[in-house]
Parts: sequence; C-alpha cells; structure tokens
Amino acid sequence: MRKEQLARRLAKESGISTAAAADQLDRIISDILERVRKGESAALPGFGTFKPGRSTQFQFDASQPLERVRGATGKTPR
Repeated sequence: MRKEQLARRLAKESGISTAAAADQLDRIISDILERVRKGESAALPGFGTFKPGRSTQFQFDASQPLERVRGATGKTPR
C-alpha cells in the first residue's frame, strides 16, 4: 500500500482531511525513524515493532497479529 492510499484510508475512517492524515503519517514515520536511529525499538500495537539493526538497516518484527489499531473509545490513537 502506498502512502497516498494509506492517507486516504486514514482520512476516510477518521473523518479528517487527506492532507491532515498524510501529516499524521509523516509524524509517525519520523518518530519511528528517530527512535530506531537512537538504537531504540518502536512498537505499533497490533502491527509490529521496528528494531535497530546493523548500520543503516533496521528489522521489523511483525509477530503481533494485524488488527485495527483503535483504543476502547474507538478512536485511532495519535
């Protein structure tokens, strides 16, 4: 799935604009990359964990089952 497709889907399900959804995706990706570059893991509950690897590579552990990432309120976490 491409970023544009993911942003459109997030926008539709969250009731926000596609531009706002794309901005949120950019922030999430930026936060993940920042943590991995610092040597820390970054988890997305219900999706998987990004772990630092050798040099500029990183590992993605998708051992968690894929499910909707929503809290008890039904809202997508920020």
